[in-house]
Amino acid sequence: MGPVNWLAVLLAAVVAQVVAFIVFNRNRRGMRVGRDPRVEVVNFLLLLVTASMMGHMFARIDPARWWLYPMMSGGLALAFVIPALWSGYNRRRVRRALALRDALYWLLAYLAMGGVFYLLR
Repeated sequence: MGPVNWLAVLLAAVVAQVVAFIVFNRNRRGMRVGRDPRVEVVNFLLLLVTASMMGHMFARIDPARWWLYPMMSGGLALAFVIPALWSGYNRRRVRRALALRDALYWLLAYLAMGGVFYLLR
């Protein structure tokens, strides 16, 4: 059980925010979407909380087992985040295309964060 790599935590949150910019940069018509800086700051802070929990999780695994990084980070997205997201969207009757795009974002963001932790182990 090693210490948390706080540099990896910060970089994982940054990478997840970059993935958000890529996924959510255009609307349905292909037009660029305006961004509210306050919303982006709050989103980054929330991603930092997620990355810090991942940092604690990855500090407790054997770094030689490389397959645990995508398995655990992707598993968190597939088993917890996406079902919770879909449950809330289902209750509010959000369009399926929006739910799929958000689910794809969270899966890609969590896999990217796991990749950062793997590279900086």
